[in-house]
Amino acid sequence: MYETSRKIAKSQITVGSLVKTILRKYGPLRFYHGYFFFFSDYELSRHFFFFFFFFFLHQGDQRDKLGPVLLMLSGGIGGICPWLAEYPVNCIKSRIQFHSMSGKQVGCFGTFLGVVKSEGTTVLYSGWKPSVICAFSANGALFWAYKYNRKLMMSQLEAY
Repeated sequence: MYETSRKIAKSQITVGSLVKTILRKYGPLRFYHGYFFFFSDYELSRHFFFFFFFFFLHQGDQRDKLGPVLLMLSGGIGGICPWLAEYPVNCIKSRIQFHSMSGKQVGCFGTFLGVVKSEGTTVLYSGWKPSVICAFSANGALFWAYKYNRKLMMSQLEAY
């Protein structure tokens, strides 16, 4: 069990290699299953902060030593990016549910066209700001706690 944990901890799986594997094996629609946007956006923003703050400041390879503020920012970005992709779909789903109560059923594509034609594309993101504020703060704290707990557990595993 401990050997498996060490192999996983030392593996060099990157976001890019994972994306290629998923595309090759399952196709592009697989990214809408699970938490792809959640974790990939966190990793991408974490790498961006590393590149910006450490590469330009010439502090060496300290990707795992990003401070709590940068980890929380990365987690917050990872938390709000899925909302960009999912919120319009959720808006259309809510409209379909509302219309079905009154007996009107137009379908997904028909509802989408009707909403965009009558109200514009901005309505697809109505109510997005409060959701993003909540997601940013909650996921920032979540990823910070995950990273520091993982670091603590890995140090205990190595000591064992």
